[in-house]
Amino acid sequence: MNPETLLGDTVIDAVSAVFMVVGALMSLGAAIGLLRFPDLMSRMHAATKPQVLGLFLLLFALGLQLRTWWAWPVLVVAWLFQLLTVPVSAHMVGRAGYRTKHLHPELLSSDELEAVVQQAAGKRGFDDENPAGFNPDDAGSPDRRGRLDGGPGAGSA
Repeated sequence: MNPETLLGDTVIDAVSAVFMVVGALMSLGAAIGLLRFPDLMSRMHAATKPQVLGLFLLLFALGLQLRTWWAWPVLVVAWLFQLLTVPVSAHMVGRAGYRTKHLHPELLSSDELEAVVQQAAGKRGFDDENPAGFNPDDAGSPDRRGRLDGGPGAGSA
């Protein structure tokens, strides 16, 4: 064995070992945060931020250990897929939590959605007893797109 090749392999092994340990710790931290944080917004943060970085470090270490060029595009696609889908899913979970009031407003430093939600709720007749805004007397009225919903007078359009 060539001493330079042996040194290069040792360095690659050491770097990938560090990346694997740090990536695993980041993923473990995300899992602990999901269990321990008090509210939805904190848990959502714990599920997204360290998880994406932890996965990146693990995939990078895997690419170093495989030592083949063909593995890198697959690993990059896996990481990009995670990078693109995690913020979207976190946004949807946060939005659903906000709409169903599964958050602690006293823990928020500012509530930027409150004015928008109040304005939208005022336009649709939102109230606590009727959260969907459904009015049975309005069954034949057109929806936002101008289509009739099949109630009384549905065939007169």
